[in-house]
Amino acid sequence: MESTPRRDLLGLPFDAVTMKGAIDRCLSWCAGPRAAHTVITANSAIVCMMRRDPELRQACLAGDLIVADGMSVVWASRLTRARFPERVTGVDLMTRLLAAGAEHGLRAYFLGAKRAVVARLAELCARDHPGLQVVGYRDGYFSPADHPAIIEEIRRLAPHLLFVGMPSPFKETWCERNRERLQVPVIMGVGGSFDVLAGEVRRAPGWMQSLGMEWSWRLLMEPRKMWRRYLTTNAEFLWLACREILSRRFSPKDRSGGVVSRGGPGR
Repeated sequence: MESTPRRDLLGLPFDAVTMKGAIDRCLSWCAGPRAAHTVITANSAIVCMMRRDPELRQACLAGDLIVADGMSVVWASRLTRARFPERVTGVDLMTRLLAAGAEHGLRAYFLGAKRAVVARLAELCARDHPGLQVVGYRDGYFSPADHPAIIEEIRRLAPHLLFVGMPSPFKETWCERNRERLQVPVIMGVGGSFDVLAGEVRRAPGWMQSLGMEWSWRLLMEPRKMWRRYLTTNAEFLWLACREILSRRFSPKDRSGGVVSRGGPGR
């Protein structure tokens, strides 16, 4: 499958793909020789956290598919002339991949969230996507001592799609650290998507998503958990984005929109 050019934004080489392009890329990996690929859904929080966490940064740079999960990232790309075509959120990409997996008879494994939540997700997939084979699931409450057994179980069950519903930076670093042993064609960290798809957490209305205000909805739903993160992250990302915009707008050296080859900073 023909690859798209990567475009650098704030030190991360994003793939300038649409949702359809991202799905097609993942399906091509599932149909090809069995090899591990990681999908990074990068929002403003990930971009900021990378600056302080070397292992997270390396995991993100090693992503085989890096998409813009957040309107703030898409807007920043347009203002810097990198221009990503659209937002590709983790929860929407996961939803579309589950549907596509049903059409193609793929196998899926879910790792993360509370046991009741991940079990409910598996039940809903059996109901809504009967062609999809959910070969296994496990909650996200485990210790480092459990890692080898979990990896061995996933490897033995041989899913095409592995969704890791755990927070950052754990999901990115765990997936990158274990990708070669897992040997799953599509390994994707999806954060709190299990809770959304299982009906435990209500997602923001569509109009708020399109305006890039989904963060405010999450803040309203979980103020104690989210206020500090959004206060610091949003302010930091705004500062970083403004600096990048000014640098590119007034630098005669940057006329390419930050285009990098697929052999650049990523894998």
